[in-house]
Amino acid sequence: MSSPVIHQDEAPVAPRTTPSSPGLSALGAEADEQRRRDLRKMKAVATGFLLFAAAVYLFTRFLEAQASPGQPAAWVGYVRAASEAGMVGALADWFAVTALFRHPLGIPIPHTALIKRKKDQIGDQLGGFIEENFMMPELIEERATSLELPRRVSTWFADPVNRPKVSDESSRLLNLAAEMLDDEDVENFLTSAVRWAAEPEWSQPVGRILQQLVEENRLEPMVQLGADRAHEWALGSLDLIDRLIDRDGPQWMPKFAANFVGDKIYKELVEFTLKVSTDPNHELRRAVIGAVTQFAHDLQYDPETIAKFEGLKTELVGRDEVTGAASSAWKAGKGIIEKMLDDPNNTLRNTITDAVVQVAERVRDDEPLQAKMNSWVGRGANHVASNYATEIISVITETVRGWDAQETSDKIELQVGRDLQFIRINGTVVGALAGLAIYTASELLFHVAH
Repeated sequence: MSSPVIHQDEAPVAPRTTPSSPGLSALGAEADEQRRRDLRKMKAVATGFLLFAAAVYLFTRFLEAQASPGQPAAWVGYVRAASEAGMVGALADWFAVTALFRHPLGIPIPHTALIKRKKDQIGDQLGGFIEENFMMPELIEERATSLELPRRVSTWFADPVNRPKVSDESSRLLNLAAEMLDDEDVENFLTSAVRWAAEPEWSQPVGRILQQLVEENRLEPMVQLGADRAHEWALGSLDLIDRLIDRDGPQWMPKFAANFVGDKIYKELVEFTLKVSTDPNHELRRAVIGAVTQFAHDLQYDPETIAKFEGLKTELVGRDEVTGAASSAWKAGKGIIEKMLDDPNNTLRNTITDAVVQVAERVRDDEPLQAKMNSWVGRGANHVASNYATEIISVITETVRGWDAQETSDKIELQVGRDLQFIRINGTVVGALAGLAIYTASELLFHVAH
């Protein structure tokens, strides 16, 4: 018997904890202990109602036994009927509530200790219920779209008040990513990537690229840059020319002759490089372009050039210096980045923060972009619900299967046991009222009939 005659005072629902969850926090342990005290208190109250009904019943039976035959007070029968029905209701609801979590009085009565025995089925049914009623793609998409995550997230990131937290969290996220990457794995990946990149033939693609650069006149700026640098070098080459003549020239050459030769060479070199630098059609520049054109052709069609180029590539990539450079670059770069990210005033960290904030401001101020991103969120949620609902629900079912049956039962009782004690109290009260009503109706019926 049960009916919501007596209501529990409304109280905030405490957050549920996962059975057998490791590392229970002190706050959670304190909350569980408070629930245990409340549960024991409510059990005592519910049992008190049962004992009170039993005491009243025994008292009325005592009065009936002491009275003259057929002469007990008129009210005694009504009270006895109410207390007797109250005891029955209390015992019935005690059995029902207890049977959810354990065998009543330790007796293995069939269909008792339901939660312990049906733990896995409960998990499966819970997962199925959620999948059928909550993981519907249309519902998930509508809900995800209504959240307006792009607007909310971008507004938070763009708020100047949150800038320190954005900086801290960005730095922490990058450091976490670096920590998660094992150095040896990264080095092996980089080495494999370099070797993988070297496996295909490079000669023909490089030849085609060079040929296209020549045809589109893209090499002219590079040739011009080289000619300018050569002229700049020539302008400062007089000392070098004098040293070379002093070292390699004839020993019998007089000093003035050596100076004359050096000046002549310097003058010719400067004039020559100036002509090359200022004349786009200089024959040397045309010769360079012609050499590149021929080299591009040979890389594509000359077997000997192709073989030499590929051999050089293989030798270069296979050298320990090249493969070792990848791992060295990773180690050095990782260490430098970690130090830079740990410094709140570092330029890199501030640059990353500025970039995040700028992107957030752009999204916050661009409503069409928000709408587009919101549609992406909705479609993404729809895709996940359509294709991965079973895998998501399996997290629930497999987690429940992994719980200890007794601990699960204890945890659930701890969460809802206090409310269930009100069922026992209601059963006592409703049973008493029902018994009183039945007894009264029968008395009236037979009294009228008599």
